[in-house]
Amino acid sequence: MNESEARQEICRVGRSLFERGYVHATAGNISVRLDESEGGGFLITPTDACLGFLDPARLARLDAQAQQLSGDRASKTIALHAQIYRTAGQFDAETRCVIHTHSTHCVALTLRPQVHAHPELLPAVTPYFVMKVGHVPVIAYHRPGDPEAAQQVAQAISRYGEAGTPIRAVMLERLGPNVWHDSPAAAMATLEELDETARLVSQSACAIVPLTEPQIEQLRQTFGARW
Repeated sequence: MNESEARQEICRVGRSLFERGYVHATAGNISVRLDESEGGGFLITPTDACLGFLDPARLARLDAQAQQLSGDRASKTIALHAQIYRTAGQFDAETRCVIHTHSTHCVALTLRPQVHAHPELLPAVTPYFVMKVGHVPVIAYHRPGDPEAAQQVAQAISRYGEAGTPIRAVMLERLGPNVWHDSPAAAMATLEELDETARLVSQSACAIVPLTEPQIEQLRQTFGARW
């Protein structure tokens, strides 16, 4: 994907997320890591931009050190995104896109008292959650843009990756998920599966019974699930 295509795809995905209610107002951001053949560095949505009304020409263009080169002022979350690219790239070299939203169903789960007793947002509820999303560690609350949150995210990515279960998402308590994949479309699909699973759990009137270990092992053997 060249830079022009990446700009168009960021705007397409942002509009789709906005129109379907995954983001609202000026919440959320999307970044893409550019190939060296395109000059390297990053594209990211501007600060306080509505993802439903992005202009490809006004996306922030940054160099490999996350210093701004052109476009509107970059989202303050670029430091977190850059940390995700650095750390997740050690386990998934093709990591190219990070999406952050304030997804209602995911955030709602972190407002429950019991979330503090569990290191992950969700158990192995459905086969597609296990296959398409995987483990989602919860990062304790920090103010938006706090560099300590970026460090804790990096530590979580390293911890799971070194254990042989690389992750594609983390959940920032009271803020929302960050998901990443090899393209904006793939990252969006991961986010959708995560939020749908959170919605199912939020609306369940009874205790959730996770998949059993033999059932999860079948998903590993058949589909390569990383759980």
